[in-house]
Amino acid sequence: MTLKQLENLIEIDQDITDNAYGTFYDKRSVEQLLDYGLIILDKPPGPTSHETVAWTKRLLKIPKIGHSGTLDPQVSGVLPLGLGEATKALGVLLYGPKEYHALGRIHSLPSKEKLDEIIQLFTGKIFQKPPQRSAVVRQTRTRTIYELEILEQKERLLLTRIVCESGTYIRKLYYDIGEILGPGATMIELRRTRVDQFHESDGLITLHQLANAFSLWEEKKDESKLKKIIKPIEYAFSEIKSVVVRDSAVDAMCHGAQLAIPGILKISPNLKKGDIVGIYTQKGEVVALAESTMSEEEIRDATKGYAFETKRIIMAINTYPRKWRTKPTPKD
Repeated sequence: MTLKQLENLIEIDQDITDNAYGTFYDKRSVEQLLDYGLIILDKPPGPTSHETVAWTKRLLKIPKIGHSGTLDPQVSGVLPLGLGEATKALGVLLYGPKEYHALGRIHSLPSKEKLDEIIQLFTGKIFQKPPQRSAVVRQTRTRTIYELEILEQKERLLLTRIVCESGTYIRKLYYDIGEILGPGATMIELRRTRVDQFHESDGLITLHQLANAFSLWEEKKDESKLKKIIKPIEYAFSEIKSVVVRDSAVDAMCHGAQLAIPGILKISPNLKKGDIVGIYTQKGEVVALAESTMSEEEIRDATKGYAFETKRIIMAINTYPRKWRTKPTPKD
């Protein structure tokens, strides 16, 4: 849990955390970050997202890394990587928008008024069928283009900025714009500049920077650069609402139990039924991603019942001690 998320939480109850278990999210060692860390990588053009992940695993000498949002080989830009257990948390980034800067060529030279009119047609809800070379079923689906603007035009070359819903195909967007124009349009170059709250202006990490920082830590035990590069995975949850639970509820949730009212200590204000939330320990460590089954008012008034439905467990079992009991098996 980041400092931003700690602000203005509503206190439901109080409890004390046991410092013998878990680690404050911002006090993790490098070894712990390699299992619960987040790297915002600047993917270079050329390799696939899968190859980029494979290279990163070899660099960091760890067995498990996942990425959020596949980029085609020639596309560069923001590629969030989850390390170890943090791979389970990357799905939360799919809820947020993505931003791209695309260079394309239109095969005609329409008037500015005509081009602006067509750009407006592709802002908002659009229908899009994935291209033939795609990893998903080629069925027409709805996607939202939040913003679409022409940053620069030089004759038939267009530099555009697109903010869109996850799963939008920018190459296909250019193709469809060309179909409306008539002679067609082709995307030449594409860079992803934002995934949810992570923007390239915040400072991306190259593979070379990562390799140098890891070597410095491994060979000279200097962790300063690597700790700046690897963020706690909790940063991926900074745009969604929060729930803090007792130590005694943590391991039960890690074993699949749903979060009941007695386990809740704090919640975000204005929580509504159906909201997606991050479940945290009192040390700010993310335990799970869940969906609220009660509103803020219902949680504050209730004394029992399940308040959240777990969608994704992130924390490994046995991080906190087992303080729950299974029902005894009835005797014959």
